Amino acid sequence: MNENTYINWSHRSDQAIEKALGAYIKEMRLRQNKSQSEVAKQANISRSTLSLMERGEAGTISTLIKILRVLNQLQTLETFEIRKQVSPLAMAKAEQKKRQRVSKTVNQKNKSSW
Repeated sequence: MNENTYINWSHRSDQAIEKALGAYIKEMRLRQNKSQSEVAKQANISRSTLSLMERGEAGTISTLIKILRVLNQLQTLETFEIRKQVSPLAMAKAEQKKRQRVSKTVNQKNKSSW
């Protein structure tokens, strides 16, 4: 795989990851042709806080979420969603347990069709 297409995040320092997140925020902001002041105002943070985030120098998870929301990039957090995984064996057992026919009620059993 090309070195430029795959990043091994586990080998990066915390500071390098913060800078990468900041670069992502800045890139998304510029692609949307928004100024720092616009994004900061919409996210209800100061422009200097946004500037620090873009440089990877400071920030909180709450601030990151606010910025991502303004930039319509919350889907980047989908990686953190915990999904229940069902094993193929459990799926096969569940399929076997599905009802195959309608059961008769007590009244239907005693009634004659004549």
